[in-house]
Amino acid sequence: MMYVKICGLKHNSDIEHVNTLLPDFVGFIFAKNSKRYVTPKEAAELKERLDKRIKAVGVFVDAELEFVAEIVSQGIIDIIQLHGKEDNSYIRSLREDMGILKPIIKAVSVSSIEDLSSAMESEADMILFDNGPGGTGKSFNWAQVAGFNRPFILAGGLSADNVATAIKACKPFAVDTSTGVETEGRKDFNKIQEFITTARRA
Repeated sequence: MMYVKICGLKHNSDIEHVNTLLPDFVGFIFAKNSKRYVTPKEAAELKERLDKRIKAVGVFVDAELEFVAEIVSQGIIDIIQLHGKEDNSYIRSLREDMGILKPIIKAVSVSSIEDLSSAMESEADMILFDNGPGGTGKSFNWAQVAGFNRPFILAGGLSADNVATAIKACKPFAVDTSTGVETEGRKDFNKIQEFITTARRA
């Protein structure tokens, strides 16, 4: 089965949508420069309402180790996603210095073969391939990651219109969307439903 992540939740209505539609993962963004940024307090309140069958992913961009550890210790997230310049040393510090046992996803922007090499060497539990800094609503050339030799999550410009093609092109472990299931900047129930249904059928 294709796993699905709906990222960038920030409203109570978003939680109501996903609790009905049951994607596998949702994302809370803790990067202040994102239009989908949520404070730890807001994320905690959203997580409290989230169906326990859905795993919450915390998205961080070059955050202080202590901040990530604090979010984890509060039980707000189940999985860590690193979306900045974090390297293997940073990942080791999270695990060894901070004692964090949660799974770690490392996002990689795909623009060249060197990006795939660094992704292959990452000590993260899972790789997420995206376009640029993420949240752009734009895709990249999926053929670049078609032969990548470890499980990965595909993001970047995915919607119900192209997700089946993307899955067939590069066979990811999971697909991730945010902009692709929004209407005028808000999560759209019908778009989320169509995205999940299309991805799982593919």
